[in-house]
Amino acid sequence: MASPTSTEAVCDWWFTLHLQEPLTAEQSDTLDGLDRFNDGRISLVESPGHAEFSCLFQAGTLTEAVAEALGFFEDFPGVLVRSVELDHFDLDKNHMATPAVVRPPE
Repeated sequence: MASPTSTEAVCDWWFTLHLQEPLTAEQSDTLDGLDRFNDGRISLVESPGHAEFSCLFQAGTLTEAVAEALGFFEDFPGVLVRSVELDHFDLDKNHMATPAVVRPPE
């Protein structure tokens, strides 16, 4: 987040972190004890055979937002993030939507 004296614009960034594997029971227990995952900015979404985290971070850039979210996993051993999925509506709202980063409408 920008400091009170900074002129950097802070944006809300929505994105999804897809995990390599679903969480094990032990990892789920570990997650329950990690305060940084309980502040409302990152939420676990599970379905059979799949786990992901829905994220909303405030930052000056998308790179800063994703880096902050990935930093949460330093205290979460054995959990690997496979990919980051960007919300195309959010990119448009933050004036970053271009044909190179947003799939054309179907």
